[in-house]
Amino acid sequence: MRLALVITTHERPDALAAVLDSVTRQSVAPAEIVIADDGSGPPTREVTAAFVARSAVPVRQVSQPHEGFRVARLRNLAIAATSADYVVFIDGDMLLHPLFIADHHRLARHGFFTQGVRVLTDAALTAKLIATPDMLPSFWSAGLGGLRRLYLLRSAWLASMTRTLANGVIAIKSCNLAVWRDDLVRVNGFDEAFVGWGPEDKDLCARLENAGVRRQTLLFGGIAMHLHHAPASRTALQANLALLADTHRERHVRCEAGLDAHLHSRAQGAQNQ
Repeated sequence: MRLALVITTHERPDALAAVLDSVTRQSVAPAEIVIADDGSGPPTREVTAAFVARSAVPVRQVSQPHEGFRVARLRNLAIAATSADYVVFIDGDMLLHPLFIADHHRLARHGFFTQGVRVLTDAALTAKLIATPDMLPSFWSAGLGGLRRLYLLRSAWLASMTRTLANGVIAIKSCNLAVWRDDLVRVNGFDEAFVGWGPEDKDLCARLENAGVRRQTLLFGGIAMHLHHAPASRTALQANLALLADTHRERHVRCEAGLDAHLHSRAQGAQNQ
């Protein structure tokens, strides 16, 4: 199984540098890394270029002009750029435990997508983690978000035993989400009608489930720490929630504006070379 790690980022080079550092310390490396940049400026491009120059893993880069919050389209660009069998999505502010990729790789099963969890960190701990990205907080560390510090506990046996027990409790979040690429193609990827924050990830997973792809939740593994930041604007949330409600009501499987446009563009570009 070839696993691609997709990292989305926008104008946060210090966090991205720390995340990429955590990627280099994985016990099992991904087969490919895709850095998807939403129109960031020179500081982010410099961080990415430095990482590409030293990475032992092939790195692909995709980008789009920053025209508001268009992460659905950005992730579709990343999916189109990789031919890996399995795609793990994280955000550029998710600091990875050294066994993050190994845990996702071990739990991957055909017919399922995998929802991971995140450990919230406050502003003070975030500053420490960015300055020292190889620092691994413990259960008792200050600056962790309430009961979510439990997500720091790791056990391969418990992860296997609980993979379907928390499906109704743990929310869908694409900052730690893994999907077989064939399944992403089947549902046409993320719906690009979602512009503005949320909930394009819940819509994707609803369509996956409508297509018969079941959910499993990765607890006690796939550990990632979410670096603190101010919340994104929720001005588009009500309109986007209406799109999600329509997906549930009509049991949509494929979205209209999605991955296929980018797959077609890449195929046309390859033919013209």
